[in-house]
Amino acid sequence: MSYILGISAFYHDSSATLLKDGLIVGAVQEERFTRKKHDPSFPRNSIRYLLKEEKITLQNIDHIVFYEKPFLKFERLLETYVAFAPRGFFSFLKSMPIWIKEKLFQKKIIQDELKEIDSNFNNVNKIKFSEHHLSHAASAFYPSPFDKALILTMDGVGEWATSTIAVGEKNKIIIKEELNFPHSLGLLYSAFTYYLGFKVNSGEYKVMGLAPYGKPKYKDLILKKLIDLKEDGSFKLKMKFFDFATGLKMTNKYFSKIFSRNERKPEVEQLDQFHMDIAASIQSVTEEIVLKICKYIKNKYKIDNFCMSGGVALNCVANGKILIQNIFKNIWIQPASGDAGGSLGAAQALYYNELNNNRVSGRDMMNGSYLGPSFSNDEIKLSLNKIGANFTELEEEKLLIEVATKLSEGNAIGWFQGRMEFGPRALGCRSIIADPRNEKMQKQLNLKVKFRESFRPFAPAILKEKVKDYFQINCESPYMLFVSEINEKIKKKMTYTEENLFGINKLNVIRSDIPAVTHIDYSARIQTVDQQTNLIFYKLIQKFYEITNCPILINTSFNVRGEPIVCSVDDAFNCFMGTNLDILVCGNIILYKEQQKKDLIHDYKNKYVLD
Repeated sequence: MSYILGISAFYHDSSATLLKDGLIVGAVQEERFTRKKHDPSFPRNSIRYLLKEEKITLQNIDHIVFYEKPFLKFERLLETYVAFAPRGFFSFLKSMPIWIKEKLFQKKIIQDELKEIDSNFNNVNKIKFSEHHLSHAASAFYPSPFDKALILTMDGVGEWATSTIAVGEKNKIIIKEELNFPHSLGLLYSAFTYYLGFKVNSGEYKVMGLAPYGKPKYKDLILKKLIDLKEDGSFKLKMKFFDFATGLKMTNKYFSKIFSRNERKPEVEQLDQFHMDIAASIQSVTEEIVLKICKYIKNKYKIDNFCMSGGVALNCVANGKILIQNIFKNIWIQPASGDAGGSLGAAQALYYNELNNNRVSGRDMMNGSYLGPSFSNDEIKLSLNKIGANFTELEEEKLLIEVATKLSEGNAIGWFQGRMEFGPRALGCRSIIADPRNEKMQKQLNLKVKFRESFRPFAPAILKEKVKDYFQINCESPYMLFVSEINEKIKKKMTYTEENLFGINKLNVIRSDIPAVTHIDYSARIQTVDQQTNLIFYKLIQKFYEITNCPILINTSFNVRGEPIVCSVDDAFNCFMGTNLDILVCGNIILYKEQQKKDLIHDYKNKYVLD
């Protein structure tokens, strides 16, 4: 029996993954335990959970692998500062002490952290290092069902690479081509995230959600002034306009001058049509680059299967465009495509690529991405009793009828079941669910439950066998990573006045029979739900379908803005009591808001201020 522990840490979204004879037995992000969004710290809690769940110690682990190589990253930083000198001098002074004192000695830091977890750990030779983009590529290919596939990784930057093209076959991955720093699609998108007043490394979703409210008026300007794009999708950024290479900001005065406007200050400046048009423009540029690369690699390598990972792979609108173009026969995208997935990829790259173990393909090996902690009904009741909550336990059939009925009556429900999801999407185990037919539900959930911007769209979770009745998609989408247009038969005709609305005023127009999950461009980010990966969630949607003739539920992550997805029963109860959720369901336990003591209310409402 062989165990490999993968670790991602020290940048953002730290995580740990445990492999047992090559199979993923657990993977979890540190933020879920510490309650610090995008927590970059060493994943002590994640590792402790994995060891406890498997009933082993660090002595049982054969190999421990970190997801990137710090010396290569340090080389890139030094060469970049030299190349851009004297620009970036103050950034250099700020970053070098941290590297010299800490980051260059990560092997020692990792060893010390592991000794904190297990004082008996003393074998530093077990610690190994993968390359950042190899970790991404491995996380995309090895869990996929394909024996052979093209692999595209795109993110901000690893050591040097910002994008790679690789071929995976059986148990081997060979990197064929790469694009290096500072020329990065991920950093270009983040630069616009910063310019629009959103937080880099977390606000990119907001840019994607804002884009349909605008028109890509500035696309040609971006392509002319900021980027030199080739037909094969390779490009160079014109670095005069960016400060991310050596500065403390993403953009500079030259960037702002192009658009005749400074970056938005969220605390003083509201979003307006200009910002929406900027979002639409950079989204369109991103899609064009991704499509050019996909067409180029398909023509060059003649492989029908396609895998993708890295932060850019979470741009589900661009992913949907790849589907529409029918470039590849089959597509599989890693659900934890960001740095969190690096722990998984690093472990798998070692197991297959380095140790040369055989790989069995043919099915999705991510287990639905349900790879985190779970809680039995007895554990749930114990936690709720300690809190002082009032609750009722129901047998499964009665529970499903009650929840489906309450959903059909317009209630918003916290749904806490089984193993927690790995990655940024809630997929029906740590979810907030509601009725997609309710025209007020999108705004209501955003402002009164999630405490976030009203324009943010919600995803439909739909019974797998019903997806073609509602959406123009020709494949499964279990990880909510593809956007598709809705079918004509469920669209609503708009009046002349509605068609000519601008910006955020478009939000309240009813566009379909499922308005709460239909974005303003008639699209939706789809999750297909099947019996094999999440039976209880499937049964709930089926019960809702029987009552309403609608095989869809709104599915959004069980959290409020600025907080990670809930992990424990206590997290779920706090979120339930601090928001306008009506009902909480944990396992077979149901709680109603009106039955809870007022002094148990958790104060989220004053904690988070909208951008």
